[in-house]
Amino acid sequence: MGKSSKINFRINPLYLQIRSLLVVLFLVAASGCKINYTMSGASISPDVKTVFIDYFRNRAKVINPTLSQTFTESMKDKFVNETGLTLNTDQGDLEFSGEITGYDIRPLAVQKTDTGMDYAAMNRLTVTVKVVFVNNKDHDQDFNTTFSAYFDYDSTKQINQVEAEAVQVINAQLIDDIFNKSVANW
Repeated sequence: MGKSSKINFRINPLYLQIRSLLVVLFLVAASGCKINYTMSGASISPDVKTVFIDYFRNRAKVINPTLSQTFTESMKDKFVNETGLTLNTDQGDLEFSGEITGYDIRPLAVQKTDTGMDYAAMNRLTVTVKVVFVNNKDHDQDFNTTFSAYFDYDSTKQINQVEAEAVQVINAQLIDDIFNKSVANW
């Protein structure tokens, strides 16, 4: 009788891991998804293509003359740049309108001096915006909500010394909050 020989097959464990990973990636790529997700966290239905953002008039008791324009343009930039939606000049699948209703400066962190006098160590600028959101593809998501954001600054500074920075910070927070409520579904 002849000599029998054994053949030893050994499969590299790394090969199995790579093969399994490729199968999983293929399955994920092959499956469809009905909601578009962006890096910004927005989840927008694929049938939503356009956005209209109306001019936000300043109806606050104290008027910052550039706030309406700055706020409106920043809103447009956020929605166009982070969602890929097309900006319309009238009507859209998503529509935003409203007004700036508050621009208030209040003392914060009141303290006493050695002589017993009260003074504010900090001041707070608060901006309030009323927003009406209409989703013409899904009216269950419509809302009419007031948003506010603030900026605290040292009371040794005048508002005109910090106003540009304060408005920039406040606008960013307000717009993030509006964005999250309307398209991020948070």
